[in-house]
Amino acid sequence: MNTPTSFPPGTGASGTTPAGGNPLTQGFKPDIPRRVVEIPGTPPKRVAPTGTEGGAPATEMRKLIVGRDISLSGEIAACDVLVVEGTVEAKLRDGRVIEIADTGLFKGSVEIDDADIGGRFEGDITVRGTLKVRGTGKITGTIRYGTLEVENGGQLSGTIEVLTGGPKPATAPAPKAPEPAGA
Repeated sequence: MNTPTSFPPGTGASGTTPAGGNPLTQGFKPDIPRRVVEIPGTPPKRVAPTGTEGGAPATEMRKLIVGRDISLSGEIAACDVLVVEGTVEAKLRDGRVIEIADTGLFKGSVEIDDADIGGRFEGDITVRGTLKVRGTGKITGTIRYGTLEVENGGQLSGTIEVLTGGPKPATAPAPKAPEPAGA
């Protein structure tokens, strides 16, 4: 007497009406308003760009965006990607990437893998990988880098050092000190 009735995929475990007949009386609720629910054994659905969507582990990419006209000060830890569109006065340690938009200003110290500077940076910056300075970018302070890319118009001022294969760049200034002493 009960003939299976088809429902759109994902509305029931088997896509048919339960044996009792009416799905509303069997604990089935209409899906209005609709929301995303993770079902075991199926790939997670993307909801919103939060940096951990898709069920990705929290260790994947932790991203902080400081928007235009927003100011932030303090110490930043456990941040893989920092995007600065406003103003940040902070100490950033052990991050992967810092991006400073043309409207952004960062004051403080950074130890990072890669940097893309389109705005202003004031302070100490150590980039183990590539430091890219856009045409609108300006860096003032102590600058240490593995690889440097500067677009036409980009500015660097202060103490500038190239990081060598060793973990500390202190080997570069050491030979310069004895030369003035011997002169």
